[in-house]
Amino acid sequence: MNHQRRRIISAMAAAGLLSGIPLASAQAPVKLTLAHNLTPESPKGMGATKFAELVSAKSNGRITINIAPNEQLGSENTNVAAMRTDTLDLGSVGQGALLSVVPEVAAIGLPFLYSSLHEAWASLDGPIGQELAKKLETKNLTFLAWWCNGIRQTTNNKRPITKPEDLKGLKIRTPLDPATVDMFKAMGANPQQINWGEVYLALQSGVVDGQENPLANIYAGKLYEVQKYISLTNHKYEPTALIMSAPSFNRLSEGDRKLFREAALEAGAYQRNLMLESDQKFTAEFKKMASVQMNNVDTAPFKKATEVVWDEWEKKPFGDFVKKLRASRH
Repeated sequence: MNHQRRRIISAMAAAGLLSGIPLASAQAPVKLTLAHNLTPESPKGMGATKFAELVSAKSNGRITINIAPNEQLGSENTNVAAMRTDTLDLGSVGQGALLSVVPEVAAIGLPFLYSSLHEAWASLDGPIGQELAKKLETKNLTFLAWWCNGIRQTTNNKRPITKPEDLKGLKIRTPLDPATVDMFKAMGANPQQINWGEVYLALQSGVVDGQENPLANIYAGKLYEVQKYISLTNHKYEPTALIMSAPSFNRLSEGDRKLFREAALEAGAYQRNLMLESDQKFTAEFKKMASVQMNNVDTAPFKKATEVVWDEWEKKPFGDFVKKLRASRH
């Protein structure tokens, strides 16, 4: 293409006269929104920011992703529904919201399935995660990557949790997740479902005695201000998925779709590493706090107390999937 022809095409592009012509220079800017439920400083929030930065860099600034943190656009369940109806572009959402469209996802949160983050990631990056991703894609959603919401610990204001019996009668906030509810019931607790944005106030006011979350979320949500005991129960792993409205994804060019998938995996590796580092970092931070008592837990009696949950879940319609997970436990 000679210099004069380039000048003509550039002028036409600037005037908006190249609509429908597949030239990168003629592609219009794209603005999208990504919602999540945590603070911008949390690993999930930082992963979302990294994803937006990568997409912008890979598209030379043509694609902008605005981040809406802290449940600004509603709960995770609301976000999933909005993506399915094409009123929200992207979401970084946890297991509790994903299971509303693919119930099998809940089984990833069954008690003591994974003993480490690396073990969980290997599973989700393999056939197990691929199977769940395919099911999500039948629900007007596009799956981009498995991120991480960590291995969860238990906090409360009554006493250290050293054995399952210590949970008896405690009102423990859990997400809208049947696996978590079932395991805490099996250990004698009284699970209460409260949206994340209301947890701090519920703990402060005594509506609930405690809650369970990864250390990173406990720190990011400043729950240590309203909780005295942190017990390292390591009772379950919870995945986060970066997903997109299928119509929104399909409006992208083929090149941009590839770009989004690459950015999702890169941001996911970054976010996972933040989650891994946060366990060590926040363990040290909490140990420094005079107002907080942290204790380790022998998980063996907790595993025994929650085997009944696995038994019951094998009777569900997706019992074969549960059996597959149970057989993979170490």
